[in-house]
Amino acid sequence: MNETSLRSQGWFGRTGKDGFIYRAWMKNQGIPDEEFRGKPVIGICNTWSELTPCNAHFRELAESVKKGVIAAGGFPVEFPVMSLGETLIKPTAMLYRNLASMDVEESIRANPVDGVVLLCGCDKTTPSLVMGACSVNVPTIVVSGGPMLTGKYEGKNISTSDVWRFNDAVRSGQMTQEELTVAEACMCRSRGHCAVMGTASTMACMVESLGLTLPTNAAIPAADSRRKVLAQYSGKRIVEMVKEDLKLSDILTREAFENAIMINAAIGGSTNFVIHLLAIAGRIGVELELQDFDKLSFGIPLLANLQPSGKYFMEDFYYAGGLPAVMKELDGKLHDTAITANGRKLKENYSDAEIYNPDVITDTDHPFKNETGLAVIRGNLCPDGAVLKPSAASSHLMNHTGKAIVFENIEDYHARIDDPALDVDENSILVLKNVGPVGYPGMPEVGNMALPKKLLDKGVTDLVRISDGRMSGTGFGTVVLHVSPEAAKGGPLALVENGDLITLDVEKRSLELKVAGDILEKRKAAWKPAHNMQTRGYVQLYQQHVCQAHLGADLDFLTGGSGSTVTRDSH
Repeated sequence: MNETSLRSQGWFGRTGKDGFIYRAWMKNQGIPDEEFRGKPVIGICNTWSELTPCNAHFRELAESVKKGVIAAGGFPVEFPVMSLGETLIKPTAMLYRNLASMDVEESIRANPVDGVVLLCGCDKTTPSLVMGACSVNVPTIVVSGGPMLTGKYEGKNISTSDVWRFNDAVRSGQMTQEELTVAEACMCRSRGHCAVMGTASTMACMVESLGLTLPTNAAIPAADSRRKVLAQYSGKRIVEMVKEDLKLSDILTREAFENAIMINAAIGGSTNFVIHLLAIAGRIGVELELQDFDKLSFGIPLLANLQPSGKYFMEDFYYAGGLPAVMKELDGKLHDTAITANGRKLKENYSDAEIYNPDVITDTDHPFKNETGLAVIRGNLCPDGAVLKPSAASSHLMNHTGKAIVFENIEDYHARIDDPALDVDENSILVLKNVGPVGYPGMPEVGNMALPKKLLDKGVTDLVRISDGRMSGTGFGTVVLHVSPEAAKGGPLALVENGDLITLDVEKRSLELKVAGDILEKRKAAWKPAHNMQTRGYVQLYQQHVCQAHLGADLDFLTGGSGSTVTRDSH
């Protein structure tokens, strides 16, 4: 690399009026000319927001990145992008993932940056930032915010997966609202995202598995000083990546995606991993399809004893050896020569790893569970596929036939689920329609429907549940998700009626609606879409252009990328 090859010199290295304007307005911040002219300019893409509590410590984390950039001879510039706070944003953060990715893409392309550090933590901030960066394809490294410290309540360890248990306990009278309020503060006792292997931690593991971070990024707790150390090292490394011209397209090969899928199976990652990895692959131009997830996950046991599939928490996972220890157990299965952000091959990043607590991270000879972490289901109810997390499901429901209890939308579900007259028993299958990408819109995390109170009172803890929506990575149960095509687009899910028999056979990867074809044809002819199409703004754009779940739910016009070249110049 030389000074003239730096992308930023298309701004700061120019002569005449144009260069004058670009440099003068940087100088009004008190920055000497030599700081931004002739040095690699590193953008720090920050999703800090007080409305995204998981990322509320990112201003501090950005300062650590800046120290590293400056130490390596670069010039850091921090810029904000749309932040998606999973816990607060309505109707669902997933509706805005693609919008945030557009913000990231255009912010990187339009500005004088040679490389980018992506600061991301809360669920959708990671895929949206990576998607946007992929469509520009400049040197990029990711720094995750880290998980919370493990919650402590009445002498027990708790975290986000316990929200579902607490909710059921309140509904069944085993816990009071006052006790629930106390538990709130006990659970969220430090900075960081969910402390279980939910979607946020799954995304942090995903970017490390893909090679987009420095080793150990995935699991260092947000409150641990080593998170800041990693951020500073990442700031140093991005300057080197610019000098080496190591871009996202060099790292994100087909082999990298296959590694991520296998590692996700071993850690019991969130089902949301599927929809986000598919979208990232579409942006960088790697061929990836839903069936690849089942094929590559098959035969890989669950090695991480982490909630919601197991017992422990992300803090324990880090102390037990973290993601490198899991990778080392998968040695021989992974593409170990895949290049990573530190310039080394994947195997070099995990070769010295050790398991320090075999109860938290098991070896492949004695896995925590033999069930793979992810299964792709197909059948006449989901011809384009659906997903299920066997490691978080109930074994007695993995091959099950039951009568459908149908809810036409989320409002219908809330209105009737606790009705004493609801004709439901422990063999029933709950079916929720119109919560897919178009139908809701935005595909919310409502697939792990809370069970009817009358069944909770009887001690029932799980039912087969089917929907075209998603569920939180912190959730659990025998839940079939991402049914594609969705009900709002006239998929077979739209045709299910109360009392229909449905058979789920996870071993055969099958989901079948036991209704004769001619009856389904009559239902199809009489079907009319729900009138929920929006008439203005981004939501209208989303509904008109969003792809189905098995394609990653990206907007159809965003797949691929436009590169880093700015084609017009206003000066």
